[in-house]
Amino acid sequence: MSLFTNTYRTGLALVLAAGLLGACKSSGSDDPTPAPPTPPTNPGPPPIPQYGTPFAGVPNRQDAVMYQVNMRAFSQTGNFAGVTARLDSIRDLGVNVLYLMPIYPIGTDSKSVNSPYAVKDYRAVNAEFGSLADLRALVDGAHQRNMAVMLDWVANHTSWDNPWITQHPDWYQKNAAGAITPVSNNGTTYNDVAQLDFSNAAMRLEMISALKSWVYTANVDGFRFDYADFQPNDFWKQATDTLRNIKSHKLLLLAEGTRAANFSSGFDYNFGFSWYGGIYQVYKNGASAVSNFDALNNSEYNGASGTQQVVRYITNHDVNGSDGTPVTLFGGKEGAMSAFVVTALYKGVPMIYNGQEAGMSQAIPFPFTSVKVRWGRNPDVKRAYQQLLAARAGSAALRVGTPTPLSTRNVCAFTKTAGSEQAFVVANVRNSPQVYTLPANLANTTWTNALAGGSVTLDAQVSLPAYGYLVLKK
Repeated sequence: MSLFTNTYRTGLALVLAAGLLGACKSSGSDDPTPAPPTPPTNPGPPPIPQYGTPFAGVPNRQDAVMYQVNMRAFSQTGNFAGVTARLDSIRDLGVNVLYLMPIYPIGTDSKSVNSPYAVKDYRAVNAEFGSLADLRALVDGAHQRNMAVMLDWVANHTSWDNPWITQHPDWYQKNAAGAITPVSNNGTTYNDVAQLDFSNAAMRLEMISALKSWVYTANVDGFRFDYADFQPNDFWKQATDTLRNIKSHKLLLLAEGTRAANFSSGFDYNFGFSWYGGIYQVYKNGASAVSNFDALNNSEYNGASGTQQVVRYITNHDVNGSDGTPVTLFGGKEGAMSAFVVTALYKGVPMIYNGQEAGMSQAIPFPFTSVKVRWGRNPDVKRAYQQLLAARAGSAALRVGTPTPLSTRNVCAFTKTAGSEQAFVVANVRNSPQVYTLPANLANTTWTNALAGGSVTLDAQVSLPAYGYLVLKK
């Protein structure tokens, strides 16, 4: 989600290619000079030159570990350079995909609320964050550290001072009186943004052309599409087909939505809204681990095929500001880490929001200008993230194995298998000690501790301290 808390968003992609035939006058043998071809009447925009070399290290979609960057809060300077300066730290977590919140100029009209999701110009860089050269330096730096970069794309709406408003008013939805309408969803109206009309073919083509341009202009490796459940699926199919046709780039495409049809529309990922809801209910409200986790591995993957995935998280820019940080929601640093263990290992692709690995207890509220991440306050939390993500990267079973649910009300437990590899994860979801009785096939078995190393022999039961967890493999 983005500007619209607790709703879905999205982005888009597509391209247009136009070709024209020249006319040639037929001539007899007494007229050896051919007539010149008729010049094209609509040659279209010139091709955009490719900046840099397409990144060869984009991970397979099932192997991604994403990191969401909120430029305003990430550094004291609140710009691209502040992110570039900390790329080593992000990489050292075990991240291989950066996802940058919108980098475009935003509306400054009277209706503006300073939202990054009110785009004024889809083809430019927001001077608040720096220049195109600064963005390129960030992307180059990420690539040098073997990390791909995704941009956030806001397809559904624009700011009211976007030039499209006056140049192409027919590109927007209008009310009965002929006035362009703001965005409305589930009874809530967002007056700072104007609703685009996806029945307009010309708007679609220009949107997709602008989207595609960033692959060449900044050499990016994919997009997170804001509010993606609220545009027609045929638009997304048009957009993703266009992007997939850029054969020089391997692109990762994330729909911030939950529709099963998003998978058939060509996205690599849906967004784990329901997973976050499950984490919230279990760790915050004491709900059962069985009923809230196990079923989501089926329901969230409805429509997925092959290696298509769901991106799962315990916080992001929306819920961090509205609900609070994982540390405040889920039982302190220990509870937050337990929640992330389950999230990162059960199924899907994990996402970290900036400041999460710093163990922040202070939320970053919209529009993300009042709080800066305080780095280095909780090095034990960062070490735990590094340890966990290193174990995940080093085990096919932990990363992409098929899970078998073994949870109880108070303990989330599951095995995973990938070929000959096996893993067993058990996590206490309560702020009190729990005893977990092992299934007969796991009792008296020996494993390797995937986090700390060394051999672990299980008895008939496992005793877990408050929010304790074990990650085992063999």
